Amino acid sequence: MPHSVTSNGAAYQRPAPTLSVLQGIALIFGTNIGAGILSLPYAARNGGFLALAIALAIAGLLTTFSMMYIAEVSQRTKEPLQLSGLAEKYLGQTGRWIIFAAIMVNSIGALIAYAAGSGSLLSNLTGLPPLAGSLLFFLAGSFIMYKGLHATGLVEGLITTGMAAIILALSLWTILGPGITFENLLVLHPFFIIPIMNLAVFTFMAQYVVPELVRGLGDTNPRAIPTALVGGMAATGFTLALVPFVALGLLGDNVSEVVTLSWGEALGPVAYYLANIFALLAMFTSFVAIGYTAMRNILDIAHWNEKSRKRLIAVLLTVVPPLAISLAGLGGFVSALSYAGGFAGAAMSILPVLMLHAARKKGELQPVWAVTWQAHPLIQGLLIVTYMVAFIYSLAAIFGLLPTGWA
Repeated sequence: MPHSVTSNGAAYQRPAPTLSVLQGIALIFGTNIGAGILSLPYAARNGGFLALAIALAIAGLLTTFSMMYIAEVSQRTKEPLQLSGLAEKYLGQTGRWIIFAAIMVNSIGALIAYAAGSGSLLSNLTGLPPLAGSLLFFLAGSFIMYKGLHATGLVEGLITTGMAAIILALSLWTILGPGITFENLLVLHPFFIIPIMNLAVFTFMAQYVVPELVRGLGDTNPRAIPTALVGGMAATGFTLALVPFVALGLLGDNVSEVVTLSWGEALGPVAYYLANIFALLAMFTSFVAIGYTAMRNILDIAHWNEKSRKRLIAVLLTVVPPLAISLAGLGGFVSALSYAGGFAGAAMSILPVLMLHAARKKGELQPVWAVTWQAHPLIQGLLIVTYMVAFIYSLAAIFGLLPTGWA
């Protein structure tokens, strides 16, 4: 049933929920668990697992708070706007274009990595040429994006269940089989926390999907939004830590750039296929969620009707540029993710804070759930500083100014 809320003294009917809480958790989990998890062990090979754990804890907590800010802003807004639309409403044209640029940088960086990774994975699993694998992957993901939020939530829920089963099976296989060496895990080189943080920021970058999550969960259950947010991010953090824990524990610093390749080879043929199926599913769920959100933001920024033929144009604008860049050999795997995380993180640290303050002054609706201590000025300041460091890292990487070992 639609739920009545007050809008400047008048009753306003918000649409009924189209997502369950579990589907909301799966949507966040599927958005986060993509190419980033496959490169985290490689990124942490110099700093050690403990450095990675610190980076994941900081990035995960701060990103969750940022997502809560956006959730409250969305609830205070009558129109079902995407992130760029919310930024326009509360911060004007400058905020609108900064957020839109961050969304597109993040999505293009991710989709470049998925184009490269999906082609090689499908080639390894099926014998298809890498080009055919990438095209098949993009075609399937684009079709689900075009179908809409309900299809996206359903696919995310089904596939993430399979992903969880595979990763738990592989982890137990490793621990009970060849075992892990704890000396490989008790490594901490704090100097490398900053470069690891830059990739960790990207792996938690699910702020873009929050407006869709709020719209999908509706207002019928006030606890649904924080439950889905915290549940999705907790599941993400556990999985992001588990894979490097097992892989680094088994292999030490002898990990491949895409961890499932070296991890699967160490366990044998069956595990090799399982590991690469997991990698493919992880890329697919993240592709669908990130791509869908980018497509919806293109519709918002252009003020196109989401049910018109221009929806197909928005899908093509989302998927064709990163596919072309990858096929032209212009985007590396880890570098594409790292640069995307730094640039997008800078915008996503500052603007949600400003949007929250503006929405509390100018919002039209009373939210069914609001941020409390998570919006303390000290937390907001820490959020901005952490993400700005990631942004500065990305700039330094582009201009070749990084210290030895950070590049």
